This record gives sequence, C-alpha cells and structure tokens, in this order.
Amino acid sequence: MTDGLLLPPGAGRDIPGVDMTLKVGAERSRQWSVFEARVAPGFDVGAHLHHHAEEMFYILEGELDLLAFHPRDEAEGDWRVWESDSGASVFRGGPGSFMHVPAGCPHAFFNAGPMPARMLFMVSPSGHEDYLREMAELVTAGGGPPDQAAIAALRARHDIHQLTAFGRRPLPG
Repeated sequence: MTDGLLLPPGAGRDIPGVDMTLKVGAERSRQWSVFEARVAPGFDVGAHLHHHAEEMFYILEGELDLLAFHPRDEAEGDWRVWESDSGASVFRGGPGSFMHVPAGCPHAFFNAGPMPARMLFMVSPSGHEDYLREMAELVTAGGGPPDQAAIAALRARHDIHQLTAFGRRPLPG
C-alpha cells in the first residue's frame, strides 16, 4: 500500500532559476506534476501549446493576463490582443481564477502588475519538472537575456511549441 503525501506550507523541492516549487512530480505520480509558481512583474511565458500535455492554473495571489484559446488570425505578435472565432479574449485573473488548458490549445500568462503573482500549476502527464530544470539552466546561463533559439529548441524537445517569445516585457504605463 502506498501512502499519500502531506506537505506543510512552503514545503516541496525548489527549482532555482524559475522560481517554482515542485510539490508532486514523476517520482510520486505518473499522471501529473504540481508546482507552486511565483511570477515576477513583467514575466511573459510566451504563447505556446502542447500536443500531449494538459495544464491547469489556479491564481493564489496577484493578477495574471491569461490566454487559453485558438486565435482567430495567425498566431503571431502580442498574444494579449488575440481573439478567438467565438469572441473570447485575454482574461485578467486574480485570486481564485482558474484556467484549464486542454492538449493542443494555445495558452500563455503574463504578469502586468507591479507585484509578483503566485499560482498553483498542474500538468499531466508528470515529468514537467525535467523541462523546468533545463529551462532554469538556460535562463541563468550567461547573465544576459535568454537565447530564444535555445529556448525554442528545449521547448520543442519537451512538446512545447512556441508561438510567441518567452521572457520579460515592459510593464504597461
């Protein structure tokens, strides 16, 4: 018989360089990985999609601009102005907001606020922590802006198909 897992607040395995804490990963579950993520002001994960993975995001603190739909026009430029054929647009979500992303659905998040945001992030199947460790190495290497070609190659190896750039962007007004 396998016991469950109980973690006190703040517990888990930190993933340096991406400001995430792994709560449950592939070592405990084949079905999903769960993270607590802190999203710095100005951080844009970039619009992307996964052909096989499914994700869920639940905002605990702060606000994030959220995208989870197929754009009406070609997926390029600033994803924050995209709209879907049904009229859906980017949503600004605060504490308690939830986003589900089925496999194949373009999605993104951006912190346009002055304070960090915090969210619970779940991905199925498990193993996303391997990608995040590799991403942390890329982001912290060299001390300058991340190499977008290297990020795109890493993401492609992990079923993450980049539609817009990853990184920091200026905060509004």
